[in-house]
Amino acid sequence: MSDFLTTSGYQKIAKNLVLPTRCFINGKSYQALGGETFTSKNPATGEVLAHITACQSVDVDYAVASAKNAFDSGVWSEMHPSERKGILLALCDLVEKNQHELAVMESLDSGKPICDCESIDIPEFVHTVRWHAELIDKIYDQTAPVGAGAMSMVVREAVGVVGAVLPWNFPLLMLAWKIAPALAAGCSMVVKPAEQTSLTAIRIAELASEAGFPAGVLNVITGGGVAVGESIGRHMDVDMVTFTGSTVTGRRFLQYSAESNLKKVVLELGGKNPCVVLDDAEDLDYVAQQVCAAAFWNMGENCSAGSRLIVQEGIKDSLLEHIKKRSADWRLGDPLNPENNLGPMIDQGHFKKVCDYLELGKTEGYDVVIGGNSVDGRFIEPTIFAGVKNGDRMAQEEIFGPILSVITVSSFEEAMAVANDTEYGLAASVFTANSKRAIKAARAIKAGTVTVNCFGEGDISTPFGGYKLSGFGGRDNSIHAHDQYTELKTIWIDLNDHSK
Repeated sequence: MSDFLTTSGYQKIAKNLVLPTRCFINGKSYQALGGETFTSKNPATGEVLAHITACQSVDVDYAVASAKNAFDSGVWSEMHPSERKGILLALCDLVEKNQHELAVMESLDSGKPICDCESIDIPEFVHTVRWHAELIDKIYDQTAPVGAGAMSMVVREAVGVVGAVLPWNFPLLMLAWKIAPALAAGCSMVVKPAEQTSLTAIRIAELASEAGFPAGVLNVITGGGVAVGESIGRHMDVDMVTFTGSTVTGRRFLQYSAESNLKKVVLELGGKNPCVVLDDAEDLDYVAQQVCAAAFWNMGENCSAGSRLIVQEGIKDSLLEHIKKRSADWRLGDPLNPENNLGPMIDQGHFKKVCDYLELGKTEGYDVVIGGNSVDGRFIEPTIFAGVKNGDRMAQEEIFGPILSVITVSSFEEAMAVANDTEYGLAASVFTANSKRAIKAARAIKAGTVTVNCFGEGDISTPFGGYKLSGFGGRDNSIHAHDQYTELKTIWIDLNDHSK
């Protein structure tokens, strides 16, 4: 992928961008029948970017019908696996060709720093789609050991029409996590991007059509949660819904499924993730670097953010000194400046929510290690509150902003108890030089991903999802994600001679 441009280079692209404003259904740009629109704003400036078509249930019906017709026709679901792979790889080539434009569009729409869009979101989109594309013709089905009188085949078949409802914090990356395995499996899709971040999803659908996707296979429909999201969740011709977002909304999709056709539902939800630093951790400067990345990356608007620092008392003060120094690496400002790595909150409603937690921290009398302020009515300083108790709201509620709570413990056992004292179980990190303690901690913490001596989420080859209120029904990434977009079928063939 290309190197970074200058700020002026990105600003020039932004000035000349033609932003997509219509959704994409049945292989074409589509204007909602009602003619209504909603406004997309630049979170960093408040400037109106575009007026995007606002769909209603009747438009969802058209999108689902298009997806169902495409699936039933076999134009994609029955296409030779190598041909599907080729078209998905062609999409990746087009994304790379349009990398800078997509990165700027993503940054303008979401407030994400351009450095992340260029170095993480676009490359990871391509890597995810390529990985699942290459998997298509390398997965073998099975036969069962049933004896000489029969043959039993266990085969995978695409589940059908998949509805994907996306979050606003990683628009392109979450789009890839959903469409790559589902399309690789042979499904057709109806994708609803978040209202705040619809632009790149529409553009990807346009590029998919250019790459050779048959009409109706990948549909992107824009609009509100009730009008579009609920309509997808309740639709009788949607066979599966995959959702990433809040736990509150995730519960609704289970309800929609129960009240409609019992469609499959996969949910990746919230987190209040522990970062556990034990007193034998080595290289506290490196640990501090990882702690800051866990807490502040993507402005803390990350379900796997390490928002609880659980540290043994013997090294707390020393670690906090290193964290103070490392926090200076996190520069806040214009997202189109590639030297900045912190942008604004996604919108004014979320900005106010995070500001309320800043005030809560001050009201509760926590020690403000760094930050504690808002900037320009849109940005939040990286903030660390020490002296937090794990039962406090600050340590229990998902803030989704760059705020880290420091909780002091006296022992390994207490650290494990505090780490698990949450309704969530998405991700966790443990720092220790003792391999036995590392393994014991990784086994003890109830979370879908536990990293040792680093912050991260694994990679495309490892499943991502959570325990408890952090997830339901499946995982993103890895072969497990591919499998969840398929149904298992047993084919039993009687080989006995019944002519005698």
